Amino acid sequence: MKRVTTFAAALFLFALIGNLAVLAVEDDPNADNWRTPKTDEELRYWLENMVWYHDFTSEEIELATGLKPKEIEQALQKFNIAKSTKPRRNPERILFVPYPGGRHPRIGFLDGAIRPQRETKISVITPWDESSYVVLDVPEAIWSNLGLTYLAHTHVPTIFDKQEIKLEKQEWERRDDGSLFLKRKLPNGITFTSEVIGKPDHLRMEMTLTNGTAEKLTGLRVQNCVMLKGAKGFSEQTNDNKVIEGPYVACRDETGRRWIIVAWQPLNRAWANPPCPCLHSDPQFPDCDPGQTSQVHGWFSFYEGEDLKTEIKRIDVLKWWEGK
Repeated sequence: MKRVTTFAAALFLFALIGNLAVLAVEDDPNADNWRTPKTDEELRYWLENMVWYHDFTSEEIELATGLKPKEIEQALQKFNIAKSTKPRRNPERILFVPYPGGRHPRIGFLDGAIRPQRETKISVITPWDESSYVVLDVPEAIWSNLGLTYLAHTHVPTIFDKQEIKLEKQEWERRDDGSLFLKRKLPNGITFTSEVIGKPDHLRMEMTLTNGTAEKLTGLRVQNCVMLKGAKGFSEQTNDNKVIEGPYVACRDETGRRWIIVAWQPLNRAWANPPCPCLHSDPQFPDCDPGQTSQVHGWFSFYEGEDLKTEIKRIDVLKWWEGK
């Protein structure tokens, strides 16, 4: 009887530990949030991305890929990936790459962005410091008359969270010309796309939304975020270094001569959030009938100088909101 009791107790303890482990995974904001590369080509690309442009530690690579430290070490050696093998950048082209995940792009207000998903995020390397970057979320969120329709992290429940529908993970489509494209069809038939196109001194961005439902969509507000954590000199958690003149929102660095500028049209709201810290020029799609497609357009650039107003006037003359 004693042996049976001991055995039963052991089974109970084993089951308890197993249940606690499951709970720990479910409570872990990083649990199952990695993207393990399926081919050598993809593995090489993402390791180059993480090491060359984001200076990831082995622990951060593990969080982004799910690979074990030994596997990471072997892969880095196999592909000869290190800081010293980073290629020289083209000084005549703005440099941007998909954000790899594995490192939270915010400094604060982390409970408002649990498990950030990487498929909507890109990193733009600053022209004056190759170890600095900003993270653009395109989009961070989409609202409609149906409610919160899409969210690129976990926070407020979306209309699909309330239905216990989980969205599949996606990736940016990396095109031959260097542009990035994302297309997502939501469970209710709404489809949105995001496109980011690199120009010599700026990024052009476009989003579309197609109404695949049977009813008219209204209140199509979009939240697009520019996170400053990775940009040295810009990451102070304040709005004192921001200029908000909708649709343009800009942040200056500690020297006061370097600027990050973002704008979207048609504009819904221009603002900045100090705890993150981040910039927002948030657009709104026009109301959309069934089968109809609406568009919004965006601008992103860096500026070095002392006359921001003149630079914004120069950008405005380009009428970037009219498209490519």
